[in-house]
Amino acid sequence: MTSVHEAVGGLATDVCLPDGAGPFPAVLIRTPYDRTRHLAEARGWARRGFAAVVQDVRGRFASPGQWHPYESEAADGVVTARWIRRQPWSDGRYVAVGASYAAQCALVLVLHVDEAEVRPDAVIAAVPALGAADTAREPSGVERLLARAGWWAAHGDRRDSEEGALAQALAADPGLLTHLPLTGLPERLGRSLPSWAGLWQRRERGRLVSRAAHADVPLLAVGGHHDHFTEDTVALWRTWGGPSARLLLGPWGHGLVAAPGPDAGPAHRVALGELYARWARRALTRGLAPGHHGALALGGSDLWLPAGTEGEPRTQRLRLLRGSCFTADPDRPVRSDDLTVPTTGPPDRCLLATPPLPRPVDAVGAVRVRLRATADTPSADWAVRLVAVTPDGFAERLAVGVVRREHPEDGEFTVDLGRLTRRLPAGTRLRLEIAGHHFPAHARNPHTGADPVTADRLLSSRRDVDPTSVSLTLHVLPSRPHSIDPAKEILR
Repeated sequence: MTSVHEAVGGLATDVCLPDGAGPFPAVLIRTPYDRTRHLAEARGWARRGFAAVVQDVRGRFASPGQWHPYESEAADGVVTARWIRRQPWSDGRYVAVGASYAAQCALVLVLHVDEAEVRPDAVIAAVPALGAADTAREPSGVERLLARAGWWAAHGDRRDSEEGALAQALAADPGLLTHLPLTGLPERLGRSLPSWAGLWQRRERGRLVSRAAHADVPLLAVGGHHDHFTEDTVALWRTWGGPSARLLLGPWGHGLVAAPGPDAGPAHRVALGELYARWARRALTRGLAPGHHGALALGGSDLWLPAGTEGEPRTQRLRLLRGSCFTADPDRPVRSDDLTVPTTGPPDRCLLATPPLPRPVDAVGAVRVRLRATADTPSADWAVRLVAVTPDGFAERLAVGVVRREHPEDGEFTVDLGRLTRRLPAGTRLRLEIAGHHFPAHARNPHTGADPVTADRLLSSRRDVDPTSVSLTLHVLPSRPHSIDPAKEILR
């Protein structure tokens, strides 16, 4: 195994070559998170017969220039791809690989590059951060505050990274994210972050997904049920127009197998490095069957299901506990990081619950809540959180959805809570919380009609929910499923 350092297009690039004379197929990883942290990954690819090329994106770590997130990755990727195919160790084929921001770097080479001769022959996109607006907003437009503040504090407008920057700032000032306006966050962090305010001006989501229908190479999309970008991962796979598309979705967070959720089992400890290499080899030799296939882990069990599995819609019976009338006060918002529910004082949310489940339920598919409710302010967010409560009282968040309504006097609407792929044991109660905020995961709606990012004034909002109108729909498998081998589904 040989490692060399190059300056490709002026950008810091490490190449790890397998033993032997070659030529070899290559993998390309372009990252803003320090190419040296990918050394073990590069060596793993080289051991499996691939030339691994790892590059710091422009303006990050050892690469010169200005760091402008999501703006120059296609152009720089083209230069690097062209260089790879001209190297004596290259057999002319390469796979674009990446996770999170690096997945976007890989995808733009397929979806934003016209020259067929530089596009990759296959792409692996894990927990893909598809663009600035895609990462910063829910599909409804509501701002994802905590995750973006953490990312920008750690990586924004700087050459290196400080992973714990936001946590340190919150330790010093627990109310850091409550100060208004949110555009003033950089000053409170003591950092120059000129791109922070511009992030919230980007509202167009789904640009890469819309282009995915025109893709012409194989895709492996990998995600986690507990990741911020689960819906984008699934949408990318569903839309992909290449000759084959594979999806692997496990009970993991943004760190995949290194970040298992509470519902992960021993069967969900997948050796991703080995699976990626085997898939890449089959993709390059055109050994993959056409079509969309893959595997979904059924959390709370040790089972894997075929990708695309969907249960039958079932409406769950709900009983009002309290709060059909409540006040959404942005000075005292319902918190995203606290599942305790106040039982005294004026209600800050509407609470409903199901009876204990009489038998285990395999919920696989979309979760939706339909309700009739009103607010007395010009703008209102409706945050709906689904929580599983075990017979011994342990609470676990299952799903969250947030919508913004600019005409809150119009009463009936639907809130999508994403997807569940989860076994719920008998005796579990499902608790549904309907609130006006989900902070700090999401920015607080000031209720004045002003932009939550630039607002400097907050109003309380009176809410009225018709409890008889609230319906919770889960998609439930009609019978116990049989487990599949996820590797076979990915490699077939």
